[in-house]
Amino acid sequence: MIVAAAALIALLVYGLVAAGESTTLDDAVRRGESPKAPDRELPKLGGGTGSLADYRGKPVVLNFWASWCDPCKDEAPALRRAHERLERAGGTVLGVTVDDSSSDSARFAEQHDLEFPSLRDVDGKLGRDYGRTGVPETFLIDREGRIVAISRGMIDDDFLAAHLPKLLG
Repeated sequence: MIVAAAALIALLVYGLVAAGESTTLDDAVRRGESPKAPDRELPKLGGGTGSLADYRGKPVVLNFWASWCDPCKDEAPALRRAHERLERAGGTVLGVTVDDSSSDSARFAEQHDLEFPSLRDVDGKLGRDYGRTGVPETFLIDREGRIVAISRGMIDDDFLAAHLPKLLG
């Protein structure tokens, strides 16, 4: 009995020590770090391929979205305004569609007057790289390709006003 209890305690201690500090993107940003933004070559909505690397040296608001997502519809005007502001500074909003057909995504972009480029995360690997759990999710990426802010949910003008200066400054 004593041996079993000692083994259980040893296992618990090992689990706590082995887990160490969390290394998720969210935790790193909360600690004031700016982790490197994951990147993959993906099909572009409308044809061709692209990646975050295409915008190296430019500020980027990376937004995961889908046409069937109601909060994505609600945040579309804020993203459109952010794109206009970023464009003047040489940057962009870069959309990433998930769990959506190309035609539905294109129709959504047209209906909401979204002129920023969008990639298609067909296999979900880029989303997994970012720890995506749903849509919308947004990552602000500085000119050095580092994540400076994250929103796991719908963004608005207040979020952008609070965080865009980090990209544009």
